[in-house]
Amino acid sequence: MLVVRSIALFVLAALCEIGGAWLVWQGVREHRGLIFAGAGVLALGVYGFVATLQPDAHFGRILAAYGGVFVAGSLLWGVVADGFRPDRYDLIGAGICLLGVVVIMYAPRGA
Repeated sequence: MLVVRSIALFVLAALCEIGGAWLVWQGVREHRGLIFAGAGVLALGVYGFVATLQPDAHFGRILAAYGGVFVAGSLLWGVVADGFRPDRYDLIGAGICLLGVVVIMYAPRGA
């Protein structure tokens, strides 16, 4: 059950961070204004709190693993929100990153 909770928190964190960064991008780069940028800043702040809810107590492990989730999630966000078409190397790289997440977070460890 802890693994399911952890995965759900990684997904929520990805939505907050990637969504927040996208909103800031839209506000600044696409000239959509301060409301978009401000909403993005708020979402990025929520991401910081969501990361603290992970069951593992090691900051470095959580953030390192989240990096892999961020890579794959960013590509997926680009597909959904911007019509980005990842090539096979994008997909292979994302798969490698997610494999790294599994090893970092869920490999059996001794006491």
